[in-house]
Amino acid sequence: MKYQSQAVALPYFVAAIGLFVGQILFGLVMGLQYVVGDFLFPEIPFNVARMVHTNLLIVWLLFGFMGAAYYLVPEESETELYCPRLAQALFWVFLAAGALTILGYLLVDYATLAKYTGNDVLATMGREFLEQPLLTKIGIVVVALAFLFNITMTVLKGRKTSITVVLLLGLWGLAIFFLFSFYNPTNLVLDKFYWWWVVHLWVEGVWELIMAALLAFVLIKVTGVDREVIDKWLYVIIALALVTGIIGTGHHYYWIGAPGYWQWWGSIFSALEPIPFFAMTVFAFNMVNRRRREHPNKAAVLWALGTGVMAFLGAGVWGFLHTLAPVNYYTHGSQITAAHGHMAFYGAYVMVVITIISYAMPILRGRACNSRKAQVLEMWSFWLMTIAMVFITLFLTAAGILQVWLQRISDSPMPFMAVQGQVSLFYWLREISGVIFLIGLIAYLVSFFVKDGDKPATT
Repeated sequence: MKYQSQAVALPYFVAAIGLFVGQILFGLVMGLQYVVGDFLFPEIPFNVARMVHTNLLIVWLLFGFMGAAYYLVPEESETELYCPRLAQALFWVFLAAGALTILGYLLVDYATLAKYTGNDVLATMGREFLEQPLLTKIGIVVVALAFLFNITMTVLKGRKTSITVVLLLGLWGLAIFFLFSFYNPTNLVLDKFYWWWVVHLWVEGVWELIMAALLAFVLIKVTGVDREVIDKWLYVIIALALVTGIIGTGHHYYWIGAPGYWQWWGSIFSALEPIPFFAMTVFAFNMVNRRRREHPNKAAVLWALGTGVMAFLGAGVWGFLHTLAPVNYYTHGSQITAAHGHMAFYGAYVMVVITIISYAMPILRGRACNSRKAQVLEMWSFWLMTIAMVFITLFLTAAGILQVWLQRISDSPMPFMAVQGQVSLFYWLREISGVIFLIGLIAYLVSFFVKDGDKPATT
């Protein structure tokens, strides 16, 4: 560890992995509720499990992004973090806010929660992914601004690199677009129009910049390839991501009452969105093939390569499958959407956060890498989680195709709930795959505590 202030990243990484486990557990609860409708009812209704599952996803990824920034920015800027104590304080504030919000979902009726958290003052609740109470949203803004102040001041006082510039652009964009979560118009078309400015422009816009910066940082460290080469790839990738991602927001406007030209704009630019993800895959493999050093952390290299491949498959290929307006007319809101969402989030953001954690965590603990036995277990966890996610995606895709046929194309369309019964086999298979994913995640956690006779190198 080159700078002492990088140590503030450690609790962020620990919290991220802990919340990740919680997200998967609630995902399994939801999966079981698809086929056993009264499972854990009324203690944990489906709508509550869904809120907790999706909100934990967002929160733990944000913890991961913040920890990654606190780790790499001092090293890239060649200076200590501007205010380590502020970073430590923000961790506890963010963790407490997140925990209280989740407990609120689980213990209090949602309408009552809205009543007592100021939703009558400024109505912001009740929107998918943005269900957080007003007080939580305000807390997120305060934490984000203080975090960005800390990171930006560190960059300004030190060396400027393409990685820190791209990372800052992504992080500031994340914070700015979140402000649209406070705008909740009564007109449903306007509501959905601006809701996507948070959801889409996060995951298919500024988060891609964060992903590219983290991946570039790790690849520089594990391959030794010249920074100039990686910089060129980085600029090409983010340019493609921003151009296709921003205009590609239009693929969410097809059927909400927006002007018809969005069907053309959305289709064309969404069809181009796989390009930056393909470029990221080529980038990762190209850098590893051109490496000048054999880094001892083989697991981190595997996660880095997996990020490029799975992001391209999930966000690129599965996104393209149903993004054209004539296809989306039938597939919109089906399980095909869920298939795309699961693999895209896992490939693009879950894996890149695990990549930076796998690289940085051993260093934060005083060694260059984990022991050989620990890395073998970690690589087993990679394959278990990745293969399980592939099968989750395939089963949801199969369910979605059957759902579209029975519910929307057939000469005798079936009601929604009747169709759910017809595709229940795929839901059971998805649940089994989810259990295997959880086993892989547990193996990943255990790998950090495994020791054997070989002595890892010290930093």
